[in-house]
Amino acid sequence: MNSAPATVDIPGYLVGTWKADPMHSEIAFTVRHLVISKTRGRFTSYDVTIVTSEDLLGSSVAATIDLASIDTGSEIRDNHLRSADYLEIEKYPTMSYRSTGIRQTGDGWAIDGELTLHGVTRKVPLAVEVNGFGPDQWGGQRAGFSATAEINRRDFGIDISTPMEAGGVVVGDKVSISLEIEAVLQK
Repeated sequence: MNSAPATVDIPGYLVGTWKADPMHSEIAFTVRHLVISKTRGRFTSYDVTIVTSEDLLGSSVAATIDLASIDTGSEIRDNHLRSADYLEIEKYPTMSYRSTGIRQTGDGWAIDGELTLHGVTRKVPLAVEVNGFGPDQWGGQRAGFSATAEINRRDFGIDISTPMEAGGVVVGDKVSISLEIEAVLQK
């Protein structure tokens, strides 16, 4: 049995506290629309903190997302998503994620954690790819991570369903989430 820390598998791994660089990061989602297509969107205002520890399995992540910052490319749709029909941002202005553990999977990593959305907290695992660690041109250090998850909006009490005449609903229940995080090591 190998007792070396999990960090030996990640070249350049650095211990520390990291903050997502909003100029080089994205928190996005995709949901089915009219059964036949997908609508994409993103959140433009968030705070993501990653703490890497000596033993990678002891690392953590915490994120808070400003739901008013939703951007699907349509102001009318964005305002509807902010309304009581969906996100209800007057009552629930943020969504948050807090990791509860990290584990190695067959082809990468998984972060176990809790997502709080619309006043409901559910366990949501993230499939994570560690893209690397390295210096930036300003003398700092950066780390890159990609992550994906899928949630059912009904699990979070967002259960508006506008049926379509031909069957199905206007907006699907499953929401795919993708994160591209470039984080800066804090001094």
